[in-house]
Amino acid sequence: MEALVDQEARRTGRSKGAIVEALADEALRMRLFPGIAFRGTDWERRAWVIGTALDVWQIVDAYRDFASVERMVEGGSANERQIRLALDYYEMFPEDIDTAIAENRRPIERLEDEFPFASFSRVDV
Repeated sequence: MEALVDQEARRTGRSKGAIVEALADEALRMRLFPGIAFRGTDWERRAWVIGTALDVWQIVDAYRDFASVERMVEGGSANERQIRLALDYYEMFPEDIDTAIAENRRPIERLEDEFPFASFSRVDV
């Protein structure tokens, strides 16, 4: 096990302590919430719901729009258990999810500043 931690530390340029702490954090969260896993780059890991293509933040954000688990189930790509799992996870770790939602809802002007090479279409509502 120590050799694997050493390899991961070298690969990511992080200390072995930081690697073990991150792994322990993810393992504990997955144990507390069976059905949650993590994906993403080393610096941007995010919780997602197994059996869906959705990150927890996406389910929570959609729930805010739908305001009903039942309505989400009718038109969505997650079942009731998966939606409730994401909402329960959010209840315990709101800061991670709120940060991801805020990042996704950046104003178009900020995106244009961050990505001047991209072309953005504006849709008037």
